[in-house]
Amino acid sequence: MNFIEKYEAISLKNYSFVCVGLDSEYERIPEFLKTHYKDPIFQFNKKIINATQDMVAAYKPNLAFYLAQGERGISALQRTINYIPDEIPVILDCKAGDIGNTMRQYAQAAFDKLKVDAITANPLMGKNVVDVFDNYSEKYIFLLVLTSNPSSVDFLNNESQLYTKVCEKIKEWNKENLGAVVGATKGEEIGEIRRLLPNNIFLLPGLGAQGGNISQVMENATAKSHPRIIVNSSRSIIFASEEEDFARKAAKATEDLRKRINHFLK
Repeated sequence: MNFIEKYEAISLKNYSFVCVGLDSEYERIPEFLKTHYKDPIFQFNKKIINATQDMVAAYKPNLAFYLAQGERGISALQRTINYIPDEIPVILDCKAGDIGNTMRQYAQAAFDKLKVDAITANPLMGKNVVDVFDNYSEKYIFLLVLTSNPSSVDFLNNESQLYTKVCEKIKEWNKENLGAVVGATKGEEIGEIRRLLPNNIFLLPGLGAQGGNISQVMENATAKSHPRIIVNSSRSIIFASEEEDFARKAAKATEDLRKRINHFLK
């Protein structure tokens, strides 16, 4: 299955639009895992996956947390991706964005080596960023449109908003495998972005630790024929506890978010 088919199938099966962000910061991994296992990062992720796989629509490991640990981090990332059930899409959060020959290397690393289903990408270098993905039509690329971090307002203080230009380019490029990263903290803008991109899948980070408003997200981000959303939560789920009960608490946080999202879909 391609990414869209995989996403639609698992969201129906699990009745979920939750993405668990595997931002597995080594310093916050429970100490007992570091004591008992040679690969505590993978063991941490494995227990999170075991506890949440029936409640999710995707997993999203953030590349930076694995690069920070060098060779053992990359090994843990590969083992994690391999462990995630095939029916659940994996989005590699790498925010790649470069000229064509460099983007080919990103694509090969993500899709041919790590074998993920989607990546995040920065579109500011233009069409070169997405052209390479013509060879990976079954995969999906979430382009940064409007991010959840507070300093994104640096690009929201003029009449010609950057995010509207990115949306216009996504439409102009007319590729079926382009989605949008839209911060859940940007309640006022989400509706406008959805009007500009009525059928693209939105990856929505920023709930939980960053303070996004679930009612604003659901009111403004969902599409008409299908919700076309993936709501990401990372720290609020995987570090709901930093003790031995971390997996159980992660499962509870995932289920709580799933229920909150589904409440608006009835």
